[in-house]
Amino acid sequence: MTQEAAVIRVMLVDDQILMREGLRKLLEIEPGIEIAVSAAGGEEALTWLASTVDGGRPQVALVDARMPGMDGVELVARLRARFPEVAPVILTTFDDDDYIFGGLRAGAKGYLLKDIPPDELVAAIRRAARGETVLGGAASERLVALLRAAPAQLPAQLPVTPPREPPGGLSDREYEIALLIGAGASNREIARGLHITEGTAKNHISSCLRKLGLRDRTQLAVWVSRHASANGSGPGDAAG
Repeated sequence: MTQEAAVIRVMLVDDQILMREGLRKLLEIEPGIEIAVSAAGGEEALTWLASTVDGGRPQVALVDARMPGMDGVELVARLRARFPEVAPVILTTFDDDDYIFGGLRAGAKGYLLKDIPPDELVAAIRRAARGETVLGGAASERLVALLRAAPAQLPAQLPVTPPREPPGGLSDREYEIALLIGAGASNREIARGLHITEGTAKNHISSCLRKLGLRDRTQLAVWVSRHASANGSGPGDAAG
């Protein structure tokens, strides 16, 4: 791979000019990262993208959550719909559930707080450009807390029929288990509910991670939140 091909182009979207300029100066000195454009809001960002040829568009967009006119969640949704080649990462001061889960449901590839160390921000940009999900500590903690809140309701929610077409190349059983991971089930709860051993449950989870190119259960839960509703299935509605 040539040096030019390895360059990651980044879009900055933040209504605070000091934040935009600070991020620009921080990232411009990083090898392999180039600031494609900085925009003061969602409409400006979308207009610039629409007027730019494919090769000039960024691979990653750092998007503030709270902005006048169009907030970060709405911008993320529009980016994913119109410019799916751009990986939006929300970078904000707000660790609010509506922004965290709203952003992830809208298609954000990550959620980070602005107090993130510079080296971790650079690493997150590189990972997002590779298609990975990047979650800061606050977002990870909220997601885990949400998942842990659901298991008590799982036995009545276990799917009895497989989805009509499992996404991601998963088998019916693998997708069934992925849905339960998305609802917060532990390996023991999955094993009891599906009448399989914990070892078998672990093997299915490992297979899901391998097929989807994911690293852990948290990333699998995020994947489920994005794909289950689109596929017309979920832990709560499959049992009918």
